[in-house]
Amino acid sequence: MQPELEQLAAELWEFGLENSPSSATLLGDHRFDHLIEDLSEEHEAVQREQLLGFAKRAEAIDSVALTHAEQVTREVIIGECRKNVAVIDSEIAEMRSDQLVSPHASLMHVVPQWMFPEPEHAEAYLERLHAVPRALEQALVRYRSAIGKGRPPARLTVVRSLSMLDGYLASPPDADMFAIVGGPHEWDGDAAWRDRLRVIVRDTLRPAVQRYRDVFESELLPVARPDDHCGLTWVEGGDEIYATAVTEHTGLELSPDEIHDIGMDDIKGKLAAEYAEIGERVFGTRDVPAILDHLRKDPDLRFSDSDEIMDMAGDILARAKGAIDEWFGVLPQADCLIAPIPEYMAKDLPAAYYMPPAPDGSRPGTFYVNLVDPQEKMKFQAEAVGFHESIPGHHLQLAIAGELDDIPTFQRYMGATSFMEGWGLYAERLADEMGLYSNDLQRLGMLSTDSWRSGRLVVDTGMHAKGWSRDQAVDFLVENTAVARSEAEVEIDRYVGWPGQALAYRIGQREIFRLREKARTALGDRFDIRGFHDTVLTSGPVTMPILEWLIDEWLSKQG
Repeated sequence: MQPELEQLAAELWEFGLENSPSSATLLGDHRFDHLIEDLSEEHEAVQREQLLGFAKRAEAIDSVALTHAEQVTREVIIGECRKNVAVIDSEIAEMRSDQLVSPHASLMHVVPQWMFPEPEHAEAYLERLHAVPRALEQALVRYRSAIGKGRPPARLTVVRSLSMLDGYLASPPDADMFAIVGGPHEWDGDAAWRDRLRVIVRDTLRPAVQRYRDVFESELLPVARPDDHCGLTWVEGGDEIYATAVTEHTGLELSPDEIHDIGMDDIKGKLAAEYAEIGERVFGTRDVPAILDHLRKDPDLRFSDSDEIMDMAGDILARAKGAIDEWFGVLPQADCLIAPIPEYMAKDLPAAYYMPPAPDGSRPGTFYVNLVDPQEKMKFQAEAVGFHESIPGHHLQLAIAGELDDIPTFQRYMGATSFMEGWGLYAERLADEMGLYSNDLQRLGMLSTDSWRSGRLVVDTGMHAKGWSRDQAVDFLVENTAVARSEAEVEIDRYVGWPGQALAYRIGQREIFRLREKARTALGDRFDIRGFHDTVLTSGPVTMPILEWLIDEWLSKQG
């Protein structure tokens, strides 16, 4: 790689690790195990200047002298840095008191994955725990700042966070997630180390979490926005904040109105026709509301217990693993396993999610499934969700990216939401082409998750740009998808807490299918699906415009 670009890419990766030490530990880099994220406004200002510096240095490199792969890296650096500067300028970090991407939620997601394989790593971790109270206090300062600027949090996200924090504080101290992390194997100092861990957790960490939690109840909840004003459009500068979030997560210059219309057209047009076709075979009716009502209300279409959820997830993953060779040339070395979402956080999270493998091979990819209230979970959606989160979805995409050795490290892990989630939703449809769905009922499940993602375009923009209430958004999802009301409420609360992120799935999927059709039209009988997939997945999680550039380059090589 061109020396200046290689140096810049290496510095950007180092910057990312230094500023996200929790993620560094997750990735197996233990140089920062003694640190926790600095959430202060002052540190964010320093980050902003560094990001601007990276972008300007990349822009100064003459792209004409670069190879195509180097040009992609240059564009990724510029785009990633400029995007993050825009996010900092939007000041949305001050409003992240939610149940998804807030400091407390982020910690609870990653702590169960942390491993400290050497004694020095384990000792450094003790120092990190002592620093957690400072980080929580910094977060509170930011929340208070947002309130002072006329940007109070949505009440429903505060309630969800309180539930998560109370769940943690009610967990047995001896089984505290911070105290049972993975330590050095067969270490004779393990017992003494864990005794010290438990003391820090008892005397320092838990009291800090309790103080943090109490501020949510005493300061955030009383001023929080009511459910009929849950969207960003109701706060000072909210429309501009949301516009930044839309661009951040889609990577495209689309207005909220355009995205809203795309979702409505999908639900009322193409998806309605597909429901009618498959619904007639399964239920003997072409009436879409009747089909959706049947899917929502038939108790036989729900899981009976948590064992059934785990068994079905295992079967889904096994079938997918057996079929991928014909569709992909590049496959990951890392395995994909299945695990339940920890109970203390499961009730506030969706049906499943994926955690990628550690780069050093110490941890495989993991497909997490939600076992709480199995009778409330849709059995007919299980295959689509499984293919999305594991194979051919996120596991193939993220594990392959992590194993690429011909692109800079930062390019493997920093990336566009629309690429990552667009691929996951693309994988649900691809699984049907691969013959992975076991029956038409599960294909209705595929349609239901597709319409759910199209519905997200409507309700996310509805709440954050058009002023919809929570109830209005929940009602839309229930009326136009197979999502049960209880699940719709969890989903809507997610979109309130993480504005714009929900747009990435359908927008990204549409772009991948558009590029595939473009390639198929150009190549005709010479189109190779394995070549297309390998091209999509072997440059890391790039933006949609860069992905089109990659496909165009691949097409030119095909003649």
